[in-house]
Amino acid sequence: MEKKENPKKKDFNSVSHRASSIFATIAIPVEFIICLVVFNGVMGNPANFIDGNLANNPLSGNYLGIVYKGGYVVPILMTLFLVVVTFFLERLWTLRQAKGKQNPAKFVAKVKQLVASQDIEAAIKECDLQCGSLANIIRAGLEKYQEMGRNGGLTSEKKALAVQKALEEAGAMETPILERNLAILSTIASIATLMGLFGTVLGMVKAFAALANAGAPDAVALANGISEALVNTALGIGTSALAIVFYNYCTTRIDRIVYLAAEAGQAIVNTFSFHHSDK
Repeated sequence: MEKKENPKKKDFNSVSHRASSIFATIAIPVEFIICLVVFNGVMGNPANFIDGNLANNPLSGNYLGIVYKGGYVVPILMTLFLVVVTFFLERLWTLRQAKGKQNPAKFVAKVKQLVASQDIEAAIKECDLQCGSLANIIRAGLEKYQEMGRNGGLTSEKKALAVQKALEEAGAMETPILERNLAILSTIASIATLMGLFGTVLGMVKAFAALANAGAPDAVALANGISEALVNTALGIGTSALAIVFYNYCTTRIDRIVYLAAEAGQAIVNTFSFHHSDK
């Protein structure tokens, strides 16, 4: 009889997927509103500008006023930066849960040792104690190991393939949970620089238009306009660089978990093939 999937595990994955989707849907607009309030209320405070007039230049050395003069692309870039930090922390928490309670390498070594000694029940108990995506993948292979060990109607090769398939299916179920929301980081890594350049172009257009309307060239006004426009470039490049670093760090951590699961899975399949080979 075919073994049914653990309903608790299925429910947990389903709840985790919904929670992550809701979090992404709510977090981005909320952070945009926060950044807009900070942009208008803090950076746009008249006290940051000469004579308390937003139309004037910022006070000397007042960086809040300088950033405010970057225009309304600035709160978008601020939102992108905040989203990068938020989802990086969210992924760190998820990956920490995924690797389980103890050191993943030690856990895999212990499971391999128990499997080699044919103590499958103890190995399954270790997975229950470990918890997380890594333990879920290995547990699926161990359960199929037990099931195939009791099944006398198949050849050893087909049994080993069934164990391998169980491990692959469990990995296919767990990997999307680990990679969820990483697309947000990779997307921001690509568009943040472009948004920064877009804001810079708008700022430069305004700066040169102001000079044209003023008649006589004003070097100070031109310098201020260029510096304000370049605020967008700085924010865009900084956000993009941070997103790339965070994305690569998360993917490296995911690859490590997948590698450990594959290592343990291969040991399970090899042990099964050795002990259940056709005579």
